[in-house]
Amino acid sequence: RDGIAGISEKLKLVEKQLQEELVKLPNLPSDRVPAGRTPDDNVVIREGGSKPTLPATAVPHWDLIKKYDIIDFETGAKVTGSGFPLYKGKGAKLQRALIQYFLDFNVDAGYTEYLPPFMVNEASAYGTGQLPDKEGQMYYMPADNFYMIPTSEVPVTNIYRDEIVKELQLPIRMTAYSPCFRREAGSFGKDVRGLNRVHQFEKVEIVQLVHPDKSYEAHEEMVNHIERLLQSLELPYRILNLCGGDMSFTSALTYDFEVYSAAQQRWLEVSSVSNFETYQTNRMKIRFKDGNGKTQFAHSLNGSSLALPRIVACLLENNQTEGGIKLPGVLHRYFGADTIS
Repeated sequence: RDGIAGISEKLKLVEKQLQEELVKLPNLPSDRVPAGRTPDDNVVIREGGSKPTLPATAVPHWDLIKKYDIIDFETGAKVTGSGFPLYKGKGAKLQRALIQYFLDFNVDAGYTEYLPPFMVNEASAYGTGQLPDKEGQMYYMPADNFYMIPTSEVPVTNIYRDEIVKELQLPIRMTAYSPCFRREAGSFGKDVRGLNRVHQFEKVEIVQLVHPDKSYEAHEEMVNHIERLLQSLELPYRILNLCGGDMSFTSALTYDFEVYSAAQQRWLEVSSVSNFETYQTNRMKIRFKDGNGKTQFAHSLNGSSLALPRIVACLLENNQTEGGIKLPGVLHRYFGADTIS
């Protein structure tokens, strides 16, 4: 009997060690993913909008925010540290206008709005795949074993963790605003100057839980939704199908949206739309019962709709005139004016 107990304990240890190794494995890429290892291997699907012709006096957004006194990086650094911008006056108002417009746009398309917690426990971070892959990139509070969220995808998708829904409930469409916290260690120079890369930023997210047979149809629907949102902001954009080497740890297929920054003369990523298939739902045990009474894993998808810092950067740069920053028509009602001056 003692021998059997000893073998049982050894088996449990081996199973634990095996599980610890298995969770380090990434998702399998879809056959729709182009081969490649670097961003140079990503494939442009399509482009939209027109790149603006700027006046000779045009400057990048980090000069515009000083000119109009709308974002204060120095005071943000004093209060917290580098990479924590302080929005004020019309800068704070523009943030609020964009967040409300994005949420309204998503809700009008059939998404249910949530305001989730901005901290999650270890199980939630594991469920969406942030752990163990991105552990070093997340802000962690060891006293509580909580993580500051890098995206609202984490708390929103975990709403259905350990649940079995009816097939008729699918698709489940959710949207949420949240601040996002990322350590983002690494590069320097123009890639991180101004709003190009920060440690805290605002983002609106869309998440779907769908039938496995419908997930690629849902992915295309989400891509089209975000494309319409960018078109409404009158920003030049392009959509890229990411190669296998440039995709996230958890994704089976990812399309990135980039917006053209006219003063910087470069493309800036503002959204990723990903299909995770069963990678996340398997970890979170998100299932549905089909018409035959069989329990299956749903597929999960998410997309940024949209990330604000680079959208703000491009709106400022692309719409600068001698008389101020001309805002797109869809924002006039939310901002209460048509110009930042």
